[in-house]
Amino acid sequence: MLTTTNKSRIFLSPPHMSGKELKYIKGAFESNWIAPLGPNVDAFEKEIADYLGVNDAVAVSSGTAAIHLALSLLGVEKGDTVFCSSLTFVASANPILYQGAEPVFIDSEPDTWNMSPEALEKALMESELDRRLPKAVIVVNLYGQSAKMDEITSLCDDYGIPLIEDAAESLGSTYKGKASGSFGEMGIFSFNGNKIITTSGGGMLVSDNSEWMKKARFLATQARDPALHYQHSKLGYNYRLSNILAGVGRGQLEVLDERVEARRQIFNRYYEELAHLPGISFMPELMNTKSNRWLTAFTVDDSISGVSAKSILKNLTEENIEARPVWKPLHMQPLFEGCDNYPHRENENISESLFHQGICLPSGSSMSETELLRVINSVKNTLKIKV
Repeated sequence: MLTTTNKSRIFLSPPHMSGKELKYIKGAFESNWIAPLGPNVDAFEKEIADYLGVNDAVAVSSGTAAIHLALSLLGVEKGDTVFCSSLTFVASANPILYQGAEPVFIDSEPDTWNMSPEALEKALMESELDRRLPKAVIVVNLYGQSAKMDEITSLCDDYGIPLIEDAAESLGSTYKGKASGSFGEMGIFSFNGNKIITTSGGGMLVSDNSEWMKKARFLATQARDPALHYQHSKLGYNYRLSNILAGVGRGQLEVLDERVEARRQIFNRYYEELAHLPGISFMPELMNTKSNRWLTAFTVDDSISGVSAKSILKNLTEENIEARPVWKPLHMQPLFEGCDNYPHRENENISESLFHQGICLPSGSSMSETELLRVINSVKNTLKIKV
């Protein structure tokens, strides 16, 4: 029998320090490399690039900054359009607005919950007829699951559109044996406090195009010209990661594979306990991929279960358990009112259904057995299942 033992707060995805971070932080203090840039930054970039199998990486202050730099490097500007996954956090699309461009949102598909190749193909065909092809496509790997990269990269190649892979949530995931984030012209990662590894706050831009990465470093460091005095010919940004935080990232990277396995085990436990219940369906894992299962997510069909996602979330909250709905699609956000969006199929918008039925459960890699049981019990109790 499952039992609940306490009511302490269970967080959705808290940081999980290993202790290995301290040696790199100590090194930064002992060498007085406290300001942005330094040996930890250089090493962290190389270690991430080596882990992913890409040529180069640039450590920046956030995943959002990485997307902004990618769009800047591609020359996105006012009057341009950029296609973007709709089922994602707002940070995936905000940089499109920073550049004065217009986002066009692409729906999800059922197999991965990520960008629908069918919807993307329709959007590309129509934009070509209108003689207004997008300047870039931003595909998001939701909750650690890679999108259908073969189909999406093929479409982008056919139309000559650069692909930015938003892998903010999918570090450690793979698609057909290749690292998530390494498929597009550029990939981005986030090391926010809730991610699978963290630098407290930070991000990374990666690419096989080393010339682009050289330009990214220039833009991210206030675009300072190579002169003795402070001279600036282009608009730049203060986006570089600090040497101390990069040290945290280096220590975290050492345990990344352990963190992935821990989250996958947490997913498996939830699946074993809940997947057989009426109306419950977990986020799928596409064949020949490995998701880091950053967050365990499932949907509940109230016409089968008799219980809505809102009811489950309410009960979890009352039990002092942090859980969240699946991302609200960006085409439904007031900020993007009036922007075009392409559904998976006519009269079939997958991202909207996922939003209304989806729940993200606590998935931190440091979760205890007792905490897992509390979450499982709460869901079962809401569904009126004997525990």
